[in-house]
Amino acid sequence: MAPRMSEEHLQQRRADIMHAAIDVFIEQGYAHTTMKHVMDATGLSRGGLYRYFSNKEDLFEAIIEKQLSDAAANTEQLLRATESHWELLMQLMFGKSGNPDAEMDPLAPSKLEFFITGRNDGRRKAYAKKRYDLGVRIYRDVIKAGQDAGEFSNRYESDLLARSIITFIDGLALEDSILPDDDVQLEKQSGLFVDYLKMALDV
Repeated sequence: MAPRMSEEHLQQRRADIMHAAIDVFIEQGYAHTTMKHVMDATGLSRGGLYRYFSNKEDLFEAIIEKQLSDAAANTEQLLRATESHWELLMQLMFGKSGNPDAEMDPLAPSKLEFFITGRNDGRRKAYAKKRYDLGVRIYRDVIKAGQDAGEFSNRYESDLLARSIITFIDGLALEDSILPDDDVQLEKQSGLFVDYLKMALDV
């Protein structure tokens, strides 16, 4: 009889699969990724992989869920410790450096592909709504905290500004996934949007 694996070991194996699968989805895109690709990346057998995830959609949803929960928890922790809500907002948008650059979340095109191709699927629409609502909450909480602290202007509602940020980021991600870099001008557009935010928040 095979030894019984602990819950901790099962959770770690699941996390390892998700980590490897992210690289696969980045390389192949959502539509072209197969469970065979993931099997090859993880070195698991078919039965070993399907023990944790029933199909590609189940696996991708788990990745999204993990990233959402991590982002929310991380933001709550950073909000308690931050001295500059502006710096925190920039880090949420552009990574640790907090500076606009020519790079985006490499998984973003696969996420958009997942949601757009599933726009008529109730389950995926529910995930899209959950992702959007959490994104709004994260940015809104940071902006509202900055407004309450007197660091930001109250001219615009924090909720509206948060939605504008998500629209900007998702729009750039869509363009970046289908157009040449010279057309998108990612870094310049990001810098211009930062200037808009500075004007809106009186930073």
